Amino acid sequence: MLIEDIIQAIKAEWIRITDHADEESQNDKLRFDEIIFSVLNGEIIEKYLKDKPYPSCLIFGMNHKNEPIHSVWAYNSKTKATILITVYRPNPKQWINWKRRRNETV
Repeated sequence: MLIEDIIQAIKAEWIRITDHADEESQNDKLRFDEIIFSVLNGEIIEKYLKDKPYPSCLIFGMNHKNEPIHSVWAYNSKTKATILITVYRPNPKQWINWKRRRNETV
């Protein structure tokens, strides 16, 4: 899975947004335009290749205000569509440079 695949699906408007992602975006006061912006300028920081029914990944990116956003996307290679599974503002206590998880002991 490549971020380019997800970006291509977004640009083609082959996106499904789960109810969970919709709820989490509202909880964190994230608009979909800033979520998309963060992906278009983001990077994959974790891959979950064994996820079902499709492999997924965690993408880190910044919004227009240079605020960090994490979003989890699945990608269906057969249909070339992408699914926004969840999205959130990462907690600085849990992340190093927004890209690497802190150890539980830190």
